[in-house]
Amino acid sequence: MLWRETHGDAELRRRAFQGLSRYQEATRPKPPPAPRVAASVRNSRLLHYGTENSLKTHKSQGVTAPFPIVFIPSLINPPTVLDLSEQQSMLRHLASLGHDPWLIDWGTPEQSENGLDLAGHVEQKLTPLISAIGRPVILAGYCLGGTLALGLGGLSPAAIVTIASPWNFDGFPTESRDEVIRLWGEAKAVCARLGYVPMEVLQSGFWSLDPARTIRKYAAFGDMTSGSHAEQAFLAVEDWANEGPPLTFAAGAELFDRLYAGNATGLGQWSVGGRPCRLDDLHCPTLSIASLTDRIVPASSAPVLAENWTLGLGHVGMIVSGRARELLWDPLSRWLSKHGG
Repeated sequence: MLWRETHGDAELRRRAFQGLSRYQEATRPKPPPAPRVAASVRNSRLLHYGTENSLKTHKSQGVTAPFPIVFIPSLINPPTVLDLSEQQSMLRHLASLGHDPWLIDWGTPEQSENGLDLAGHVEQKLTPLISAIGRPVILAGYCLGGTLALGLGGLSPAAIVTIASPWNFDGFPTESRDEVIRLWGEAKAVCARLGYVPMEVLQSGFWSLDPARTIRKYAAFGDMTSGSHAEQAFLAVEDWANEGPPLTFAAGAELFDRLYAGNATGLGQWSVGGRPCRLDDLHCPTLSIASLTDRIVPASSAPVLAENWTLGLGHVGMIVSGRARELLWDPLSRWLSKHGG
């Protein structure tokens, strides 16, 4: 990809190789303190970012405690994008404002889970983890996590928020959608034999959406000041983007065959626990947040909910960029407070 995208531009190629080498050799920033593990189901965990005494404090002051807000990340890449560092953490920021955030950590699937499809993740993992909280919750899903959150409508959540989440796959540009389906067609037989979908297969699909940008960002990284905030932020985001457990084969097949190729969610043909998941059946406050510059999940593929916001930040930038607090974190905090979170 690098050779193809820098054809005829030897200087860009040199800078990209230099940036890639620097990325491989750089000292990584210290991770933030680990949150409390509140519950687990096999290798998946429920992490708590609020204080352990938050509920007790609210009750002692005669104030109704806010609804817990359960953030559901994508099955692709680790959940740490929502908690990259103490400075780049939407969850810690919301906790500092008095909210009670929780986070699903999907973990690495066990070999016995290879037959677990997307609906199975909702039924067998999300439902028991969220039920362990023992109170009504607000669901907030990022990327594919928002798609899964919409499958939890049967739990009667207090509210649902989706952030950069796909629902109507007919809203993807034809060229990029066809490319993802083509790459899956090439990898499917090998993945079936393995019983899972390796991260490398998923990453190649992401790169294919905007290969020129991938090359440019590494070229720019080579010019960053060593030890700067920009360098540390780049390392944290890129490590997140290049890491992640595999998908179970069943989840990958459902994602690519039924959602990307068949638009099962957009057509109301995706079911969880035998119940078709249709947006018209949601009976709680709902908010869809999409980005007008998102190349991974275009705004035209987002679910249309009771409230719909659009931002001018990218798929990852809306969570971790320098303007994320101003354009997403704080407005979301106000919306959550309005709805009891």
